[in-house]
Amino acid sequence: MLRELLPKSQAAAAPISPVAHSLLGKHILSVDMFTKEHLNEIFNLAQMLKSRVAKDRPLDDFLRGKIMASIFYEVSTRTSCSFAAAMQRLGGRVIYMDQTSSSVKKGETLEDSIAVMAGYSDVIVLRHPEPGAVSRAANHSRKPILNAGDGVGEHPTQALLDIFTIREEIGTVNGLTITMVGDLKNGRTVHSLARLLTLYNITLQYVSPPNLGMPEEIVRYLASKGVLQKTMSSMEDALPTTDVLYMTRIQKERFASEEEYQKACGHFVVTPKLMTLASRRTIVMHPLPRVFEISKEFDSDPRAAYFRQAEYGMYVRMALLAMVVGARN
Repeated sequence: MLRELLPKSQAAAAPISPVAHSLLGKHILSVDMFTKEHLNEIFNLAQMLKSRVAKDRPLDDFLRGKIMASIFYEVSTRTSCSFAAAMQRLGGRVIYMDQTSSSVKKGETLEDSIAVMAGYSDVIVLRHPEPGAVSRAANHSRKPILNAGDGVGEHPTQALLDIFTIREEIGTVNGLTITMVGDLKNGRTVHSLARLLTLYNITLQYVSPPNLGMPEEIVRYLASKGVLQKTMSSMEDALPTTDVLYMTRIQKERFASEEEYQKACGHFVVTPKLMTLASRRTIVMHPLPRVFEISKEFDSDPRAAYFRQAEYGMYVRMALLAMVVGARN
């Protein structure tokens, strides 16, 4: 079935089995597990799935009979719903669990919850507020777990859809300058994206409020991979050389007090006037939800890619589920 989705020329020239087999039944915990070959295979499949959905061609026997457990200890809109939509479009079904309506309220441990849910499902999608919790859960699951975000740690499927978005919108990733703006300290999306971008030839620019810069360990890691990094004082300085503007919200839930949060707010806001400093080919991305960092007046600009980005996420997650769970033959 995976092969059937690819054009005949691609299927013949680049068999899917070596890469697909390497992801079959595997946990997706960190971007560090991916090779460039993995990314190409995932993105090629995501493009084909996107085309089939656009043409209203049926995909519902792809994962028919399979069940995905959606377990979110933190609230979510895009990640939770796009995974559910992805599974259902492929013919699978979804069961749900969260901490407010489950035995977590009775004191059940994460490990026990995962062991139980693994018995009900073929794949688990897990979000947890504690960094490293998803990896810990994977040690207690006999079914593959996909990391849907672990606190300020990683968000690997978001990084995949972010790079897929850049490819779809610009046509390439290599040679681009990507500017990350906002709460870079606590933003798991930028942490994972920055690490995954080491597979490409890119330049990274950072713009953030005081004390919310990219963590030093990530800066050092990227430097060890030869990535050129620049810290900029303002968006005005960064925009003229920016190909991809990646905005992030100031994460209120990560601050110890309302006062500290308010001090970090309002420094960097995308407006139509500000974007006159950027190229016509510059795209603006955001993992969403946005709060104040992108003016709604900018939504009609063709460079506003963030809602398309959210849709692309469904196709990437469809591809991942098909490769990890295994499509029906």
